[in-house]
Amino acid sequence: MKKFVALILAAAAPCVAGAKLLNGNAVMASESAQIAALEKVLNDGNADITVSAKSAYLMDANTGYKIFASGENDRRPIASMTKITLLLLTFESVDRGELSLDEDIVVSENASKMGGSQVFLRNGGTYKAGDLIKSIVVASANDASVAIAERLYGSVSECVRQMNLKAESLGLKNTLYTNVTGLPAPMQYSSAKDVAIIFSNLIKHEKYFDYSGIWLDKIAHTKSGEEGETEIANTNKLVRFYEGCDGGKTGFTSEAGFCLTATAKRGNMRLVSVVINAPSSKERFGDSSKMLTYGFNNFYNKAVVDKSVPLDKAVNVRGGKAATVEVAPENNFYIFSRRGDKDKVETELNLNERVSAPVLKGDVLGEIIVYNNGVEAGRVNIIATSSVEKMSYGDYIKKIAGNW
Repeated sequence: MKKFVALILAAAAPCVAGAKLLNGNAVMASESAQIAALEKVLNDGNADITVSAKSAYLMDANTGYKIFASGENDRRPIASMTKITLLLLTFESVDRGELSLDEDIVVSENASKMGGSQVFLRNGGTYKAGDLIKSIVVASANDASVAIAERLYGSVSECVRQMNLKAESLGLKNTLYTNVTGLPAPMQYSSAKDVAIIFSNLIKHEKYFDYSGIWLDKIAHTKSGEEGETEIANTNKLVRFYEGCDGGKTGFTSEAGFCLTATAKRGNMRLVSVVINAPSSKERFGDSSKMLTYGFNNFYNKAVVDKSVPLDKAVNVRGGKAATVEVAPENNFYIFSRRGDKDKVETELNLNERVSAPVLKGDVLGEIIVYNNGVEAGRVNIIATSSVEKMSYGDYIKKIAGNW
């Protein structure tokens, strides 16, 4: 393996070494020391924010870094923010091709009788999967949530089991589900930090944003004899009134109080805020706005590795139908920093000079190591951008004949 070292940034970069990405985009070195150094810097700013909610959390979505936290690990009921995990499973199913947004779903009696927030789905009525998803994202519809759960897993109980497995797979220690709606139930809880992690995984699915920014819309009911429309309005008011906010999830029960998960993006920075058990609806939006504004005003993201840009180096392929294969970073990599701090960021490229055919698109052929102030911040795989088939005996004969 041949090694290339390049200095890419010398100033105006992040204050803290390390980039612990929630989706596994980077591998931390000296993780505990880096996180401790980061949190020391960030915790210095916590005094700048006061919130009314009993639990609150603000994080950078790209790197997973905590910017602000208050009671972030406290186990609390989260009301309809429970649906975030249901939506994550739903969009994963869509991305795998297991659920089509145009698929017709017949609503069960169980789904149609759900109480709380709803869009009044008709028992036996047929709705597009996309409309049911829209009803959950925009209007927090309990009936649509049950209809989707039953479609995905055959029963609500199995969907709940899958939601808990998903939470476990994400390493969440303070989350337990007993239903898919967030309606009051014994032993159902989560924490502000866990919700932020789940939501950060949800917003990796771009199709989510096709629905989350909708302000007003309608759901059509086409069942014979029960035709009509239900108007829906986005329960997340920040989508309309906070600059850059394009998604989130509200929740309220008397037990959970007023809850809100919100995301906003400005430039390269996307933030996620979570508020649990605020005293009023106005205060949950105020707490979220305050945290998001603090994050945007005091921190920024610097893109160090861009997966959309192939490297200017190719890897030689031995015994392949093509002599070389182009490579590119598997993921983006960001450095998170407090505004005004200066750091020295370097990248080291370790790339195979030659590999043997066959090569599959996505095969790992090297890595980029990112350093911040001389400390490893993370790693990004370098992958093949196309496949190269192995030459057959006939291909060798043709090649030899062509050289005569």
